[in-house]
Amino acid sequence: MSASKSSESVRMAMDTLRSNKLRSGLTILGIVIGVSTVITLSSFINGLNQNIETWVASFGTNVYWVFRFPVIAVRPTVEMLARKQLTLGDVNALAKLPHVVAVAPQLIYQDFSLGLGNVAVKYKGRQIQHTILEGDTTALPEVASTDVTQGRYFSQYEQNQHSDVVVLGQDTAEQLFRGEDPLGKEVEIDGDDFRVIGVMDKQKQAFGGGKNPNDNKAYFPIGTFQKIHPEIKDFWISVKYDDPKNKVAVYDEIEQTLRIQRKVRFNQEDNFAIFSPDAITRLWNQLTAGIFIFMIGVASVGLMVGGVGVMNIMLVSVTERTREIGVRKAIGATKRNILLQFTIEAITLCAVGGVVGVLVGCLLTFGVRFAVPSIPAFVSTFWAVTGFTVSCAIGLIFGIYPAWKAANLDPIEALRYE
Repeated sequence: MSASKSSESVRMAMDTLRSNKLRSGLTILGIVIGVSTVITLSSFINGLNQNIETWVASFGTNVYWVFRFPVIAVRPTVEMLARKQLTLGDVNALAKLPHVVAVAPQLIYQDFSLGLGNVAVKYKGRQIQHTILEGDTTALPEVASTDVTQGRYFSQYEQNQHSDVVVLGQDTAEQLFRGEDPLGKEVEIDGDDFRVIGVMDKQKQAFGGGKNPNDNKAYFPIGTFQKIHPEIKDFWISVKYDDPKNKVAVYDEIEQTLRIQRKVRFNQEDNFAIFSPDAITRLWNQLTAGIFIFMIGVASVGLMVGGVGVMNIMLVSVTERTREIGVRKAIGATKRNILLQFTIEAITLCAVGGVVGVLVGCLLTFGVRFAVPSIPAFVSTFWAVTGFTVSCAIGLIFGIYPAWKAANLDPIEALRYE
């Protein structure tokens, strides 16, 4: 068919839409719902994926975490919980590995009880509760890529001397000092006084909105922390290595070193766990895979309903225009001409539904972002194009039969049709 005839078919399709606005609108409603669902859900998933990637990157690059049992997507067994804890001896052994740049052991205390039992940081009658206490070494900023916005991190000398110094989290400092310079001030934690030498930058979180618990922290030299809570001996170890290409080699080195350190026999499984921030990404991808399946299911139902509606309106259109088809055939239109005309009309009808669906999806996305800025959402060009393309494909698939029926009408019978 020539370009002029294709344009004529599109024009006739648009005339059909305009002359039957309500019927056409109801017909493409399923397609609009299906496409807008794809656009909206994919936009939120894209936004969340970007947040997760940024959050995971904040843990540091080229990093392995070591703990006595896995903590990501695994429910610890009784055997895992009974494993012996990692020690500073394990930390020192890992620090000697050839590709390891830095090793940061951490000890964490958090009181989950209610009321007066909560850890509180106090300053001149003000206090903030639920503060997480963390013991670290000077290697933490290098391994975890953390930044200090005010003051400084503690020095090797302060670490060796178990000095009574503390670096506060962003929320902790803001609530206690309220605009006052915190540096050099004394705060009370668990009955002891500590000099504030720095304030940490705000910590990234996977999902926006609300307070981040990691911004309510107090960071101590690890020896100072052990003076406050000598009962906490469960080390979490972060290991930073030199180059991503050595990732597998470093994993094997860490595993072999810890097996020797912890006297694990050759026929026994590891009594520790090694994992990286990639584990969080993999877990998230598993969760979003289920959301995508749900999205495709909802969209498919809408598109199928829309497809059936398109087939129905095209069959009605063929019946209403039987005489017109007979006239066209009488003056020389071929079966191919009629087939392409009605197929293009069906595709045009669905394309309009696809465009409207994309617009509705974009409006919903921007509307939610405007109303709730903490919810991330980014419209995906890929899914917008995919939604529009699928809607056109629906028009082709469900428009073929009505077009075939129109093309095969007997011209004599069609001219007699009243």
